[in-house]
Amino acid sequence: MARHLPLPTLLSFALVAFTIEFDNEAEHRLPHRTTNHNPNHGSSPGSAAGPWLVSMAMFFNCMRWVPEQGIAVRELERLARTGTNWHGMQRWGYVYLEPSPDDNRPKPPQSAIIVRATSKGRMAQKIWTDLLREIEQRWRERFGADAVDKLRGALASFVSQLDPQLPDCLPILKYGLVNEGPKPQKVEPNQNGVADLPFPGLPARVLLAFALEFERESEVSLAICANVLRVVDEEGTAVREIPALSGVSKEGIAMALTLLTKRGFAKVLPAPSPARTKIVLLTPRGVQARADYPKLQRSIESHWIERYGEKVVAALRSALEPMVGDGTREASPLFGGLDPYPESWRARLSKPKTLPHYPMVLHRGGYPDGS
Repeated sequence: MARHLPLPTLLSFALVAFTIEFDNEAEHRLPHRTTNHNPNHGSSPGSAAGPWLVSMAMFFNCMRWVPEQGIAVRELERLARTGTNWHGMQRWGYVYLEPSPDDNRPKPPQSAIIVRATSKGRMAQKIWTDLLREIEQRWRERFGADAVDKLRGALASFVSQLDPQLPDCLPILKYGLVNEGPKPQKVEPNQNGVADLPFPGLPARVLLAFALEFERESEVSLAICANVLRVVDEEGTAVREIPALSGVSKEGIAMALTLLTKRGFAKVLPAPSPARTKIVLLTPRGVQARADYPKLQRSIESHWIERYGEKVVAALRSALEPMVGDGTREASPLFGGLDPYPESWRARLSKPKTLPHYPMVLHRGGYPDGS
C-alpha cells in the first residue's frame, strides 16, 4: 500500500514517528511539568525544578542555538532559519530574554534582545542533544543499519538540491495552518556535510519544500487537506471521529475546522436525532478542494521527478516505503517504537490508529500531531 501513498505522506509518517519516539524518551528523562497533575501521568517527580513539556520542534527552532553566553534574537533566528514561540519558551521555563548590556536604547527591538537559557533549559538541551543520536541508533537496531543508511543517503541526495536556507524542522504553522518559508538572508547557512545533519532535519527539509510548493497553488494548506479534507466523506463525518481517522489531536482538528467553516469549505452541523454529536459536511467548494488535493500532490511529485531526477525520487520512495508501511498501527513498522512509558501523558490517551499525513506543528508546544 505504501507504493500508492504520496511522497509527503511517507515523509510525514517517518518524521512524526521519530518525533514521538524522541518526545516520549525526553519526557521520561527530563523533570517537567504538564497540565496533568496526576502523578502517574504527565508531571514528573521533581517537576518543580523542570520546564513545561514541549516537543522536539522547540529544540530545533530555539534551544539548539542558545549558547552558554547567550545570543541575540536576530542571530538565533538566522541560525535556526525559522521562528519560535518566544512567549511560550519564556513562560515554559526554557529561556529568559534581557537587553544587551551594550545597548543603551530605552526600548530596544526584540531582534536585539539577548536570549539566555535557564538552568532548566540547559538541562533540556543536554537531554535533547543526546537523544538525537540515540533515537537514530534505535532505528538502526530496529530497521537495520543498511535500511537507515539507505534512507539517510536518499534524503541527503534530495536535500543537497533544495534551498540551503530551509530549516532543519517544520516551522510552527501560521494562521490558516500554512507553512512559512525561510526569509532571504545575507549570509547563507553553512551547508558543508548535509549528510551529517541530524536525522529529523533531512525529512523535514524535503517535506517543507513540498508543502511550500503545494501551498502556492492551493487555497487550503497541506496540513488541513491531508488531515481533515482527506477523511471527510460525501455524507459527512462525525467531528469526534476525525482525530482517530487522521492521527491529529482534537485541538488541532478544532483549529482546522474553524478555518474551513470560516472560509466556506465546510459546515459543522448537529447530526440527525437521536445522535448526540456534530458532523462535518463539505460545501461544493470543500468538495472541489478535496478533489484537487491528490491531483496537486501527484502533479508536484511529477515535477520533482523532472527537476531533481527520477532516480533521486525513486531512491527516496524505495527507502521510505518498507520502513513506514501505510502509517497505521496494524501495518506500519514505525509503531514498534511508539508505545509511551506508563507514566507518560500519552499513556492516558487512546492508542493512535494512524500517524498524521502531514505534521500539525502548532504554537502549543510543537507536537507533530497538534497535541
